[in-house]
Amino acid sequence: MTFTIDDRPTDLLDLLWLREAYELQPHGDDLPPLLVDTPAVVDAVISAEVRAEWEEAWPRVWNAVAAHTGAEVDHGLFEDLQRTADGSAQRTELLRRIIGPTWQEEFGGEAFDTSSYDTWVQRGIDAHMASVRKKLENSPERRDLTDLIAAWRTGVTKIVTIPCEGEFTRRITANALLVTDATREDSARYRVALGTVS
Repeated sequence: MTFTIDDRPTDLLDLLWLREAYELQPHGDDLPPLLVDTPAVVDAVISAEVRAEWEEAWPRVWNAVAAHTGAEVDHGLFEDLQRTADGSAQRTELLRRIIGPTWQEEFGGEAFDTSSYDTWVQRGIDAHMASVRKKLENSPERRDLTDLIAAWRTGVTKIVTIPCEGEFTRRITANALLVTDATREDSARYRVALGTVS
């Protein structure tokens, strides 16, 4: 039984930060709840046109990034990459497939050049490192192994977590389940989340 836990999905975290730091109000079904650790609002002024463009694009980019985050890693792409020439179109395409969609790919990275982003990312890294120090016996997957096995039997091989408020459980690909950190940490809620895929 092989299982992956992605509890620091960088590209999803970037999108969650962007939504709150720029006070975007995207519309769509199944959008994640607000972050537990609210970032400082970016005081840079963006035009109404840019705000509207970002709010319209955010759900689409979120769904594309979530699907890529949940996808099985194709290790053959890395082997193919080694056989391509630096700067070639083939290499560029392989890198794009490996990295997946990002906000920066579509809109550039300027929105992230702010102390709000740097501070928020560092707080997240610090919190993550503190939580990693837990003993293996206390891991949610070990704690709820029976339910994890049942989910695995339905095809789930990856759990992706996001640091958002409350409960939010979605199957983002055939093999991946997206949950909040709070859901994963609470045994009863995690078992319910794992049971949604059976």
